[in-house]
Amino acid sequence: MLSSAEIRQQFLDFFRQKGHQVVPSAPIVVKNDPTLLFTNAGMNQFKDYFLGNKKPQHTRVADTQKCLRVSGKHNDLEEVGVDTYHHTMFEMLGNWSFGDYFKKEAIAWSWELLTEVYKLDSSRLYVTIFEGDEKEGLPKDEEAYNEWKKVIAEDRILLGNKKDNFWEMGDTGPCGPCTEIHVDCRGDDERKVVDGKMLVNNDHPQVIEIWNNVFIQFNRVWSDKKGFDDWNLNTKNPGKEERAQKILECTRLEELPAKHVDTGMGFERLVRVLQGKQSNYDTDIFTGTIAETEKITGKNYDYSDSRQAIAFRVISDHIRAIAFTIADGQLPSNTGAGYVIRRILRRAVRYYFSYLDYKQPLLHQLMPLLARQFETVFPELQHQVDFVSKVVKEEEHNFLRTIDAGIKRFSIYTGATGGSASSSFIMENINDPEEDSKVTASYISLISKYEFARKRKEVNGEFAFELNDTYGFPYDLTELMAKEIGWHVDKTEYDSQLQQQKSRSRAATAIDTEDWIVLDENGNSEFVGYDLLETISKVVKYRKVKAKGKEAFQLVLDNTPFYAESGGQVGDTGSLDFDGEVINVLDTKKENNLFIHFTDKLPANIETEAAARVDVAKRKSTAVHHSATHLLHAALRKVLGTHVAQKGSLVNAEHLRFDFSHFAKVTDEEIARIEQLVNEKIRENIPVVIKELPKEQALQLGAMALFGEKYGDVVRVVIIDPAYSVELCGGTHVGHTGELGFFKITHESAVAAGVRRVEAVSGKSAAGYMDEQLAVITGIKEVLKNPKDIRKAIENLAAENSELKKKIESLEAKQLNVLKQQLLDKQTTFPLTEGLDAVFIGDVVEVGSADALKKLCFDLQKDISCFAIVLAANVDGKASVALALDQGVIDIKKFDAPTVIKQHIAPLIKGGGGGQKTLATAGGQDTSNLEKVIDVVKSLL
Repeated sequence: MLSSAEIRQQFLDFFRQKGHQVVPSAPIVVKNDPTLLFTNAGMNQFKDYFLGNKKPQHTRVADTQKCLRVSGKHNDLEEVGVDTYHHTMFEMLGNWSFGDYFKKEAIAWSWELLTEVYKLDSSRLYVTIFEGDEKEGLPKDEEAYNEWKKVIAEDRILLGNKKDNFWEMGDTGPCGPCTEIHVDCRGDDERKVVDGKMLVNNDHPQVIEIWNNVFIQFNRVWSDKKGFDDWNLNTKNPGKEERAQKILECTRLEELPAKHVDTGMGFERLVRVLQGKQSNYDTDIFTGTIAETEKITGKNYDYSDSRQAIAFRVISDHIRAIAFTIADGQLPSNTGAGYVIRRILRRAVRYYFSYLDYKQPLLHQLMPLLARQFETVFPELQHQVDFVSKVVKEEEHNFLRTIDAGIKRFSIYTGATGGSASSSFIMENINDPEEDSKVTASYISLISKYEFARKRKEVNGEFAFELNDTYGFPYDLTELMAKEIGWHVDKTEYDSQLQQQKSRSRAATAIDTEDWIVLDENGNSEFVGYDLLETISKVVKYRKVKAKGKEAFQLVLDNTPFYAESGGQVGDTGSLDFDGEVINVLDTKKENNLFIHFTDKLPANIETEAAARVDVAKRKSTAVHHSATHLLHAALRKVLGTHVAQKGSLVNAEHLRFDFSHFAKVTDEEIARIEQLVNEKIRENIPVVIKELPKEQALQLGAMALFGEKYGDVVRVVIIDPAYSVELCGGTHVGHTGELGFFKITHESAVAAGVRRVEAVSGKSAAGYMDEQLAVITGIKEVLKNPKDIRKAIENLAAENSELKKKIESLEAKQLNVLKQQLLDKQTTFPLTEGLDAVFIGDVVEVGSADALKKLCFDLQKDISCFAIVLAANVDGKASVALALDQGVIDIKKFDAPTVIKQHIAPLIKGGGGGQKTLATAGGQDTSNLEKVIDVVKSLL
């Protein structure tokens, strides 16, 4: 049986022999394309070729591409692991023709590879072709049909509709008919009963598509973008089919001048078929990870236990998505692509937590095994295995703490035993109500608000949503825990809350982008700003954009001196002078291969030539900080170690920010050495040499390439002393290091597990920063009467302050003792039950803090029993109240301290509060009712 590694290699070798250039996978994290967070198809890295924005270096290409699909039409994260063939990350084997060969060769080679190289039984194979579509005037794909007839019986060539056999990458863009190859993996007995062709494209788990040959012949363009946008805005929750029909009405198909081939074969499915397995997870792609998980958890991958089996599949799938996205530069976070990775990781954690009964970090333990498995095809993980493991372990730790907190809150809501929770139960089950007063108040409110639902043993949907949205506690875990105690979750209300949040989010981030208005069909978009800061340019296309009610415009020039935001460096600003009408360029970004200039208005005559001028001062200051970043990177590696690798950066005119892999805080001594090394290189006034070289030659020079970046065959190399700093970089730089003047680190901090951040300034910004620091020191010296030794003067001041604090604390303790005695002298009693009186102490007192008020309550309890104490004070203009009740008073009076605080005291002082049932506190804005507070408590008693 072929191993998965052998299967992959045979594919690449086959197409290499057919004249294809084998290229490495693009990063799984997408940059410079706002339409995608991740590479979700093999064609993504070749999108510019299909769109005609860029000319390919090779007309025939083959590769295996890392892809990630977790949402949208392609996938749903919650389904991964439930079946045996869906994945988050997967490999897509592909062969590509950019205007070279077409249907004849693509069909012949796919059949040859499957039947002659992989030796698949041809009697198990079926193919589908596009049947045509009358609505769009598209005929049946006779060419594909005729080519297939040469190798397969006609009754195995099946017709597919537009949904199955016409591929489109989005609402608009390159598209065309496709032909798919399906394989019947059923046993011979089953095949005799039902013909396999009846099961093609009918979601049968054993009759599956393994290869799709897409023939890119058309480009779908908008014919009525405004009409579609108006319809979309005014149509409430349109269905997929309704939306698709509207898109057809508002677009048209245009023939492409050059026709392309885009093929994709799911590697995991192919291996499953060739290894004769019934599940992708039974192939050697996943069995090693599953076996290691069995070893770590002590559980078995048992199909009879569906939940446990799903957990093993989820872990073995998700660990790949997590590992490779982090290795490609995307750290888990709360927004964008980082949130997707965090969501995948947390799903894996909750599965091993809930179904494998493993309560400590597990995923990071699998990382070395995974890195070794993919070392020859995706080596970036092996190169960073320690770093990726560290990040994953920290994320697991954090989420396991979240799960613990969520379980506690859930128990508070349900009452842990049948739902008899009360505010007193809450107080007993929150460790530190003083520190968590906000959460305490929130849950008191929830218990009261949802009492009716709780009596029905129902977890209210709003509560379930708050657990998920505010505290990160997964809905399915809430649902599982509810079932375990015989409760249910109001899923309808949960979904309603979720939909409201999505609507709010869409409204906040809604961007209405009109279609491009093209002025020059043949116009290119070329960046010339390395050499020129002013050019004469023409607008080749433009469009209007609306975001958050504001209107802006995007212009593409035939040639531009404006640097587009990339590699951490911000985009240039400046102006466009249209024959005397000056338009400000507010930003410049890159989208695919287009350089887009953002302006707040359009010129009266947009077709006239414009003088494009970059803001020279800003560009120069930005270049200073970019060159400083390279010097800093090299210094970090020399001082901290060669494990340091860039994990992100920001370079602008004011400062630089540099994120890097390192597992400890950078000490003051290390920072001083880093600064010293960078400033030495600045004083040496080293020439900054920039060369364009073949990538392999650049790497042989020792050039540092960033993980997660896709480089072409020819790269731009920035050399600042070949023995010090050689990096691949597309940014702008100074001519000599002396132009940086001075370098100073202003801040060092943690960003994520294993990632530190340094912020620094250079050039004019560094001079300004040092002036500010000197001004602060001068001001301090003046306040201290200009001592000769300012450090010693401050140390003396701190020591004196500490001594005075101790004296004040001693005086306050004596004052409280006197006050305590005075209150004891004023004590009265009230009848508790027949024949039993309790002590009442209530007064408005003068203390320096709310803590002193609480301490006074504690001290008074030592000298009395069976009591009720209420003390109030005006502390710095704000009302402060403390209420202490003996347990006997609580049992007989049927109320506790938090209840009295919430219902009777907080409204009087216009504030809030909470605490334990025997001691609660409140704070508020109104100090005029402090005497009334005492009277109200006395009346209650």
